[in-house]
Amino acid sequence: MNTSVPIISVDGVTKRFAGPHSLMRRIAGKPPLAVHALNNVSLEVYRGETLGIVGESGCGKSTLARCLVRLLDPDEGAVRFEGKDISHLKAGDRRGFNRRVQMIFQDPYSSLNPRMTVKQIIGEALSVHKMRPSADIPGRIAELLELVRLPQDAAGRYPHEFSGGQRQRIGIARALAVEPDVIVADELVSALDVSVQAQVVNLLLQLQERLHLTVIFVAHDLRLVRHISHRVAVMYLGQVVELSPAEALFTTPRHPYSKALLDAAPELDPSRRSKVVAARGELPSPLNVPPGCPFASRCPYVFERCRVERPVLTPRGGGQRAACHLTEFGAHDVAIPLEGIPS
Repeated sequence: MNTSVPIISVDGVTKRFAGPHSLMRRIAGKPPLAVHALNNVSLEVYRGETLGIVGESGCGKSTLARCLVRLLDPDEGAVRFEGKDISHLKAGDRRGFNRRVQMIFQDPYSSLNPRMTVKQIIGEALSVHKMRPSADIPGRIAELLELVRLPQDAAGRYPHEFSGGQRQRIGIARALAVEPDVIVADELVSALDVSVQAQVVNLLLQLQERLHLTVIFVAHDLRLVRHISHRVAVMYLGQVVELSPAEALFTTPRHPYSKALLDAAPELDPSRRSKVVAARGELPSPLNVPPGCPFASRCPYVFERCRVERPVLTPRGGGQRAACHLTEFGAHDVAIPLEGIPS
């Protein structure tokens, strides 16, 4: 895995969405509230690696994924592919980028056209990007179905005739049809049964090794993220609060929120279940992001600086970076007064 030059770099990306515009705000002449989905996000993705992105629902994972493939354009900052800002690509370069960076969506049914057969769905991608002469397209479709372990007779069937796991394999085949360099998998298996999840994830791992893919794996299941990822970005309230090699994150988390996620993860062995309260209180509203550290209202190690100064990602050793004012943080307790903790 080449870790010298990133294939994708995210630099200070911010994304807002228009929130509710109440009658009182209209009367007062105030603008509508804005939902801060992403707030100054910066990270790198290196060629050949799998970067896992985790966090609670509403933390901005899927919004970031959509910015990476330019389904959404950031309000501030830039996303660069091989050093080029993708928001400024010309028409020809834009089509080339769309071919090289493909997305697999969470819901395998809504992302497939129900009026098209599998042959038409995959063939459309091949035709639009001129990947094969027309005469060679049926043979290429057969190769792709074999690659994702679907029977050849699947080509003439419609999406509703398949199970959820099979539909997700069709989505993978469609993405691979244009021979991409990067796959962005947004909650790839969250809608599937547990037994099917393992099959699809293992298939993705095998395809990554065989086709030399770079994978961005958005998920909330920490077990899957640990299994598949080289590095992990932990997001909270639209920000990356920790960026770490996968094993280091799961053994010595450097941010209190990362530790809270690990403590909250289900554990089948009763003797290994955590008795620690993972995180107190509720996630703050993205309509009104608090000043200082966004995790301050829930953090058991909060102190006054956390409430007024927003931390930035800084090195913590071992390739880990964390946005936390604590000078060191591991899996152990930290001697910080527990002031201001919500009851």
